[in-house]
Amino acid sequence: MFGVTTSDDDQPVTWVGSYPVHATTLLVGVHSICAVLACFLTAFGAGGILNLMMFDSAEALRGAVWQVATYAFVHPPSRLIWFAIEMYMLFMFGREVERFMGRKPFLVLYGLLLLAPTLLLSAWGLWERTGIAGSSSIHFGVFVAFATIYPRVEMLLRIPAKWVALAFGAILTLQLLASHAWSELAVLWLSIGGAFAFIRMRGAGPELEWWSNLKERFQPKPKFKVVPKPTARRVVEPEDVHVSIDPLLEKISKSGINSLTASERRALDRARNQLLNKSK
Repeated sequence: MFGVTTSDDDQPVTWVGSYPVHATTLLVGVHSICAVLACFLTAFGAGGILNLMMFDSAEALRGAVWQVATYAFVHPPSRLIWFAIEMYMLFMFGREVERFMGRKPFLVLYGLLLLAPTLLLSAWGLWERTGIAGSSSIHFGVFVAFATIYPRVEMLLRIPAKWVALAFGAILTLQLLASHAWSELAVLWLSIGGAFAFIRMRGAGPELEWWSNLKERFQPKPKFKVVPKPTARRVVEPEDVHVSIDPLLEKISKSGINSLTASERRALDRARNQLLNKSK
C-alpha cells in the first residue's frame, strides 16, 4: 500500500509460485476457509459445531478452554458481506502493520487481540454469563494499530486515518451503549486500548505529538541550578629577565644611562631586583 518497510523481520512465511505469503495473508486464508466451512456445516445441518467454537464464559469455565481462541474463526453465513469487508481491512491494514513492525511482533499483537477479550469475559463470567463470536473486534484493533502508526495517512474522502479510527470507535461505542451491551463495549475498548498501547510501547506512531506532550507534562521536570559564568583570568607568563634588560644594556653602552626614559629606568630596576632575589 505504501511500500514503507522499517523492519528486518518482514520476510514471507512461504511462497506460492512467485507470490509471497506473509502472516497477514495466512490469517486471511484461514478466516476465509473457516467462513466457507461454516456455510457448508449450516447447509447440511451441522451448525451445532459452530456453537462449540463460540466463546461462552460458562462453558469455558467448565473446561471448554479452546473457545478462548476458536471464537474468532466462527463466521456465520448471514454475515458474509460484512465478513468480506472485514477481510479486506485485515489484508490492507494488517499487511502494513506487519511490514512496519515485522512478522513476530505483528503475530504477538494479533494474539493479544485474540486472547485478551476472552480472558476479560472469563473473569466477567464469574458474575454474569457472557459470550462472543467472530473477529470484528480483533480486526478493528488491527486498524487502530495502523492508524496509530500512520495517523495522517488520508483515507476515504481524504480524511486522516486517526479521525476515521476515532469516528468508527465513537459510532460503535454509541451503538453498544444504546443497546446496553456492556460486555461487548468492554471488549471493544480493550481492543482499541490494547492495540494503541502495544504500538506506542514499541516506539511507533512518531506523528502522535500530542501523546508525547502529554507524557512530558506528567514526568518530573529536572531542577536547574544557575551557575555563575566563570571569569576569564589573565595568565601572566614569567618574564625572562635577561631578554628584557638586554636591549636596555645595549642602549646604555651606546648612548649612556642618561638616554633611558623613565619607564625604561623602572624596567631596569625591576630586572635588577629580580636578579638580586634569585641570587639570595
